Amino acid sequence: MHSKKTGQESSRRKFLKNSIKGAVGTLALTNLPTIVPAHVVKGPMAPSNRINIGAIGNGRISREHDMPGVWKHDQARILAVCDLDKNRVESARKLVNDYYTKKTGQTSDAVKAYENYEDLLANKDIDAVIISTPDHWHVMPAVAAVRAGKDVYMQKPASLTIAEGRFLSNEVHKTGRILQIGSQQRSMPQFKRACELVRNGRIGKLHTIYVGLPIDNPAESTVEQDMPVPASLNYEKWLGETPIVPYTLKRVHPLNDFSRPGWLRCEQFGAGMITGWGAHHFDIVNWGMGTEYTGPIEITASAEFPKPGNLWDVHGPFKSENIYANGVKVLASNSYPNGVKFIGSEGWIFVSRGNYSATANDPAQAAKNSKALDASDPKILSSVIGENEIKLVDSKDHHGNWLESIVSRNTPITPIEVGHRACTVCLLNHAGMKLKRKLYWDPVLERFKNDDEANLLLSRPQRWPYILA
Repeated sequence: MHSKKTGQESSRRKFLKNSIKGAVGTLALTNLPTIVPAHVVKGPMAPSNRINIGAIGNGRISREHDMPGVWKHDQARILAVCDLDKNRVESARKLVNDYYTKKTGQTSDAVKAYENYEDLLANKDIDAVIISTPDHWHVMPAVAAVRAGKDVYMQKPASLTIAEGRFLSNEVHKTGRILQIGSQQRSMPQFKRACELVRNGRIGKLHTIYVGLPIDNPAESTVEQDMPVPASLNYEKWLGETPIVPYTLKRVHPLNDFSRPGWLRCEQFGAGMITGWGAHHFDIVNWGMGTEYTGPIEITASAEFPKPGNLWDVHGPFKSENIYANGVKVLASNSYPNGVKFIGSEGWIFVSRGNYSATANDPAQAAKNSKALDASDPKILSSVIGENEIKLVDSKDHHGNWLESIVSRNTPITPIEVGHRACTVCLLNHAGMKLKRKLYWDPVLERFKNDDEANLLLSRPQRWPYILA
């Protein structure tokens, strides 16, 4: 599954240990997972046995991307679905049963439906879970899952706050479970190719990276009237750690279809496109620079926000500048082409998703780039990576890579610490948007330097009983 290891793996583990120790201080380094050969894995996770999956969160991304990404693999079987909306969970149960009925030619009615993820995790038949919930509900079920001995595939961004991301990464390493972040661009060949070329100096000395992200248009939303909570929805629990606010349809998700939900545009539940797409592109920035276990040291950002009182209140047009310890400057804005452009002393490489979209109503779909990989000179793209050069992990299927890692116990292509670091860059940019001044970041201690006001943004108050502990 993995290409041959280089000194990169050794430095990765060394930095990871140091960064976790610096951020937490009390985490024993012996808790870091070791690589266990597949032949010693016994019991329900033995290579000869099927991997039984539970799907937590059954909305748009689950139905169109995550469950299909798993059920196409014969080694896996989705046995359970879970959602706080009874209509959605029943629809998901039917969707999965119908798929297996069609695939096997035999009537399937084995999928169990759960309202609460805690009950799903108590099911001993479940080996692993997919978490496709809203952003504010990523970390808590993931922590519960790894503590229950389940492996996890979790949608990006890694967390609602930087503090939560650190908490989750530490828990994954304590338990030794496999957690793959849904940063599927790592499993698209053009992104691996671009990053390998940059890492091996094909554009000379890297000095600048441009990151183009889409944005939502919060101006579409005005003040919304309170509505009765639908009988099908456990709204109090859906709000989770965030404050109690009145229910309105555009704050949650559509009742009659699986189109793009309103929570994506509410800062109560996430940071907007800076994390929604930024988690993907900043991950590629880190991969291309070899900074997957660190982060920028200086951040400056600005953004337009809706007027106070708007229900949809995430950022609009924005720009940011991130400076890393290696001197590379990373500039991000909605005004740049959607993708990542690496610029070096001898040329440039641009990489994007091309015509790919994860769901039918992908927000960047209207601005597709038909050319997924481009360079200042075609010879750059045809360059051969030598045997003694840096070779990145090769994954052609992101969900498949996760399933392979469950069996082999090898690190997946986007492990939790990598996802946490990418999400951290996004949240640092968001902090810059809010504070409107230059911020200085310590990527080892994971704190702002001499800035108490900025450090207050590392976490949020959590509403009882939805508290990480």
